[in-house]
Amino acid sequence: MKWKKDSYFDSIERIHKSVELKPILALKNVIAQEPSCSIPISAISKRGLEFDIHIKVARFLRQYPSFFEEFTGPLYSLPWFKLTQEAIEIDREEKRVYEECRDDLRERLKRFVLMSKEKVLPLKIIKGMEWYLGLPSDFLEHFEVNLDGSFRFVEMEDGLKGLAVENIGEEKVLSVLQRNAMKRGLYVGEPMEPIEFPFFPQKGLRLKRKIDHWFNEFQKVPYVSPYEDYSHLDPDSDVGEKRVVGFLHELLSLFVEHSAQRKKLLCLKKYFGLPQKVHRAFERHTHLFYLSLRNNTCTTILKEPFCDKYAIEEHPLARVREKYIKLLKQSKVILKTRRLKNQSDDQGNLGKDLD
Repeated sequence: MKWKKDSYFDSIERIHKSVELKPILALKNVIAQEPSCSIPISAISKRGLEFDIHIKVARFLRQYPSFFEEFTGPLYSLPWFKLTQEAIEIDREEKRVYEECRDDLRERLKRFVLMSKEKVLPLKIIKGMEWYLGLPSDFLEHFEVNLDGSFRFVEMEDGLKGLAVENIGEEKVLSVLQRNAMKRGLYVGEPMEPIEFPFFPQKGLRLKRKIDHWFNEFQKVPYVSPYEDYSHLDPDSDVGEKRVVGFLHELLSLFVEHSAQRKKLLCLKKYFGLPQKVHRAFERHTHLFYLSLRNNTCTTILKEPFCDKYAIEEHPLARVREKYIKLLKQSKVILKTRRLKNQSDDQGNLGKDLD
């Protein structure tokens, strides 16, 4: 199916602002850990790469006055930065969401691990997906509070430390597609039972007859849940392709923005049994995924939660991030106001000099 630009998906702020928001919140978390919610620039000036910041950290902080307020420190007149009152209030709400929704976040992490080939993932893979899963940066450090008895830390090959999950309960883990199909009475839970993917066609695009026929036949192919054993499947078969598409659907449904940078998903191939050219699944199934080229990167977006608000439940952290994005946009207003004020002051000084 031919890819077509869609202005709606290219304009969703909670998706495309997350690239800019991520390093801001990383710095915010470091400052919020201090009792006074303030920190000298010397404590973070050399940690730019850690926060994925490629300019001087002080310059970066000054770009977001709605988050960070600069003042002169008590010693040696060094610049210090503290959180604004608005940032502190949203940070408190974020921590409250973490406390109230700990079970939900644990369940999302559990599902993420259960989809893997051996039901175990390296900790570095989980750390790399924390932003998308909505987990706080110290979630695994406080495992005695955040994890239950089904999790255990293990040693993996190449000396990697991993997190394994054992499905203790007898209840079968169902994907979002399976649960929605059951609600509509279209699925009873039989093995290799077909489930149709939701269809969200691109606007103004008519399918060729042969593509329409292929898609209808593909919908009749048996559905293999990402939580089931797939070792017996031929990866080049239609069933193998449908299993990959179902995995990507379930993975993006677990994420906060129901989207991710495509290059970030490619590192999952080894541990989730994905084909070498998994990116083709996004290109072949444009009725389910949208590829956005904003921010000089390729972002894959799951269409379903934006086209059918009742199909996939909203992530508990989504509303908090929307508030952060709203605060982020205020920085441009503050900086513009400052520039206009400085220009006015300069003109006033110039008039006095002429007099």
